Amino acid sequence: MLDNTRAQITLLGTDPGATALRELFSKLMDFEEVNRYVTEMITAVGVHYDFGEGHELLGRRLRDVKLKQGRLYELMHGGRGLLLDRTGRLSVEGWADRVDHVVDVSEKLDVPAVLLRPDGHVAWVGEDQQDLLSRLPKWFGAAVS
Repeated sequence: MLDNTRAQITLLGTDPGATALRELFSKLMDFEEVNRYVTEMITAVGVHYDFGEGHELLGRRLRDVKLKQGRLYELMHGGRGLLLDRTGRLSVEGWADRVDHVVDVSEKLDVPAVLLRPDGHVAWVGEDQQDLLSRLPKWFGAAVS
């Protein structure tokens, strides 16, 4: 992250070297793979935390996708956890003061449900209420009655 920030600051410089680097990056960004790599690096979508065994999304940051209720990152502005639930059968009762629950999300997500930490990283994937209840305390503390 520090190297990324230093590189961005260097690109903002006015000296001839910084100008040449901006021109080079401008041309490189025309390549889809380079564009995707740099975008993932800047947005941290490329960051993958090791949350243990499980679905391939586990530990990854979700992209800002369009949902029926708005864009994902707009829904996360409150700095809370978020359960995106396509099943309509799940609940965050006991954690509703810390976790928002959005039912009937877009088909952009091809999983039944995902629990996101406030930083947008996937903490849980599934459709089983008991499994979800076992994961909520790890990321959001004890349930409130």
